[in-house]
Amino acid sequence: MKRKTLKKTLPNCYFEENNTQPDYKETLILRRFISDRGKIIPASRTGVTSKNQRLLAQAIKRARYMALLPYTDKHQL
Repeated sequence: MKRKTLKKTLPNCYFEENNTQPDYKETLILRRFISDRGKIIPASRTGVTSKNQRLLAQAIKRARYMALLPYTDKHQL
């Protein structure tokens, strides 16, 4: 008996739909692509194209360096 595999449909690229590119100054958009632990979510889960994923990672790193985004989540003492 053969197993039927379901194809997972990825969402379309956010930046392709809006005709924009990732920018470090747009922190509200960048937060969508960061997990609650502060990690960059991979393109396989977000559906961002590989070109925009590279630009997105660079923009997130710039925003972190300029203190617009946190490096990690808020830890409790």
